[in-house]
Amino acid sequence: MQNLSFTVKKEAKKSRARLGIIEVAHGKIETPYFVPVATAATVRGLDQMDMEELRAQVLLANTYHLHLRPGDKNVKKLGGLHRFMNWNKPLFTDSGGFQAFSLGYGMEHNINKLGNIFPENKKTKTEDIKEKFATINDKGVTFKAHHSGEIIHLNPKKSIEIQQNLGADIILAFDECTSPLSSKEYTKTAMERTHRWAIESLKFHKKKAKKTKQALYGIIQGGEYRDLRDESTRFITSLDFDGIAIGGSLGKSKNDMHNILDWVIPSLPKNKPRHLLGIGDIDDIFIAVEKGIDTFDCVYPTRIARRGTLLVTPEEGGSLKNKFRLNIGNAKFKLDKKPVDRTCTCSTCRNYSRAYLNHLYKTKELAYFKLAALHNVHFMLNLMERIREAIRNDSLHKLKKKWLG
Repeated sequence: MQNLSFTVKKEAKKSRARLGIIEVAHGKIETPYFVPVATAATVRGLDQMDMEELRAQVLLANTYHLHLRPGDKNVKKLGGLHRFMNWNKPLFTDSGGFQAFSLGYGMEHNINKLGNIFPENKKTKTEDIKEKFATINDKGVTFKAHHSGEIIHLNPKKSIEIQQNLGADIILAFDECTSPLSSKEYTKTAMERTHRWAIESLKFHKKKAKKTKQALYGIIQGGEYRDLRDESTRFITSLDFDGIAIGGSLGKSKNDMHNILDWVIPSLPKNKPRHLLGIGDIDDIFIAVEKGIDTFDCVYPTRIARRGTLLVTPEEGGSLKNKFRLNIGNAKFKLDKKPVDRTCTCSTCRNYSRAYLNHLYKTKELAYFKLAALHNVHFMLNLMERIREAIRNDSLHKLKKKWLG
């Protein structure tokens, strides 16, 4: 078997949406799929038994954080990431490239993957500017570890080596993720750097690919600029990657992101899986699936859960306007006997009321974090199951209209 095989099972008639199967050493992934993020080898607030209960097919772990703690070499000594975290299904790892952004220009520009990914032309306030923990040049990225102050250096060779030690099924080429506030000149420089790093990542990956059984995705960069995205798409697809990821700044607004997908996706090979990095809003998923994306990853469902935000379907008042969210800390839920969502079959909704979750959240009980995370992750995985079924039945447009109007 190849390190990765991808089969398109069905293509939608009225969009580029498609059903597929990604097969890797540790199993199969039905696409389109939302990949829960297990940053430090666990989905925040949950364990792998919870993820089994949720029938999760694949998780994504973080190269940078696992390199710092417990150390990728230690994980290798313990039998690799699957054995270390007791997860015998597919795993992704990222390359550390996003941390180069989030700890670098992301801090300087006050940009992050949640809440402020699309700055909509807003100027960064002076008081929001923070000292960068990462600096970038052609040789790689130098980090000051956020928990210890230790100086860490990452380059393509080191990133691939770390990911080989961790042993995930699908790994990512080392890249530079740019800020939506970066100039075109800098975005071009970063893109060209990413291209050089892509070649180096492939070189180091191929040396051990047969032994590790890992698949490698290349990452398309270029920011919000069509000529750069076109150039990056041509370059990355010309290389021998197993799959393609779309990353970097996706513009200053959601409309910019939609345009970028329209530029890039028609030029991607149909026989390779397509991953959209760091995107998890429900409206974005519907639109990106229609445009031909196969997999997504984002910390969105667990992070908003910790902040008191739970996801609800249109049947329970969820809408594009309220982002399908309710604030469980709101006083109106203090005596609410209903589950979070009466259409939901997760164990949280089967067993507990909004009133109880309101109480747990207000008193900062640890049980809240598990119950909330479990509901939100279940919600996203169930939504993807409904999307796959809609593609299968040629009813994706109808499902999208129900959710987004």
